[in-house]
Amino acid sequence: MSVVALSEMLGAAVRDSSGSVRGRVREFAVSPQEHPTRIAFLVVRTPEGDRILPAEAITSYGAASVRATTDLATWLPFQGHDGVLLLKRDLLDQQIIDVHGRKVVRVNDVELYSSPTDDQLVLDVLAVDVGARGAVRRLAQGLVPSFTLRALLEKIPPRVIPWQYVDLIEVDPARRVKLKIAYEGLAGLHPADIADIVEDLPPAEREAVFETLDEEVAAETLEEMDPDVQVSIVESLDKNRAADIVEEMDPDAAADLLGDLTEDHSGAILKEMEPEERQEVTQLLEFGEHTAAGRMTTEFIAVDEDGTVADAVEALRQFEGSSEAVATVYLLAQGDVLAGAVPLVRIAISPADMKLASLKERATTCAPDTPENEVAELFDKYNLTTLAVADEHGRLAGIITADDVISMLRAD
Repeated sequence: MSVVALSEMLGAAVRDSSGSVRGRVREFAVSPQEHPTRIAFLVVRTPEGDRILPAEAITSYGAASVRATTDLATWLPFQGHDGVLLLKRDLLDQQIIDVHGRKVVRVNDVELYSSPTDDQLVLDVLAVDVGARGAVRRLAQGLVPSFTLRALLEKIPPRVIPWQYVDLIEVDPARRVKLKIAYEGLAGLHPADIADIVEDLPPAEREAVFETLDEEVAAETLEEMDPDVQVSIVESLDKNRAADIVEEMDPDAAADLLGDLTEDHSGAILKEMEPEERQEVTQLLEFGEHTAAGRMTTEFIAVDEDGTVADAVEALRQFEGSSEAVATVYLLAQGDVLAGAVPLVRIAISPADMKLASLKERATTCAPDTPENEVAELFDKYNLTTLAVADEHGRLAGIITADDVISMLRAD
């Protein structure tokens, strides 16, 4: 069992069953559909052209040579495979996502791990080298005596990323499907971390990431991004895909985003959205962006003022809005008139049959046309987590969350 660098293996002599050198290693191929890390075959450059040497026909790997159990005549021509990952072509000097470190890095080398299994020698991708050691190894390969190079490399601390923490970036949709790239590791990060990573990518690679993220994750990530980047990403997506993502956004964030698009583009996305979500966002688009109504969300929890704690709990169970919006349950009188508010903590510690009216407190409100700077002052003055937006008749139109205010202040 040993670890060997890809750069050391490239160019190694390949000997067939007779022991004669028949070519040199040009590439290592992984077939992700069959195994996520296992080397499936080598591409060998021979006088007769590039040939495929199956991994099961190899008895030893080394920087000096690779030995095979079969003859050159049995090695099939290599004509290119879209469904395989070629380590030199697809990894060396390419950008990848370091899920563990939550950043975009460039690959300087790849570490391979060889181990005997039954009657064959198995080679797996172990890690990618993103540090100086990999870069020095490649630069000095063939120029510095091997013993001198080894002594030099021992002085350079390793900086590698285990393969399980790597998310590849593939901009070609057809290859993404064949390689089954889903950015599963990236999708497990906090949306704010994903946003930071994606903003470091070129436009085409941003689109590639968003094409494969789950709609809910993609929506939460978009909300964390700079408005200009949001627009760039949404404009690059198919209108159906864009609509699916926008539907998962908080209505206020979706309205802000669509308001930054051209009328034709936002109209095309709205047309593809589900009727209920489309109506919510369309209503918000009618308000000024820098007013309370422009910042509010129409997703909030409201129950009848005569309801019980059990009714509030049931409303919480069915609520699909943001986690920030559940901090307060609003009580409505006849005609959707705001009658009060109950903090979530009071509901949590009260018996199911208790009347919500006995737990309510006065709800702090503002008018829809309240300037956003006054909204921020209300949050600061009353130490609010949510602020109700009520029209001139006292009807609850929406709420603003502390998260909305933070985003508003950051934008300033």
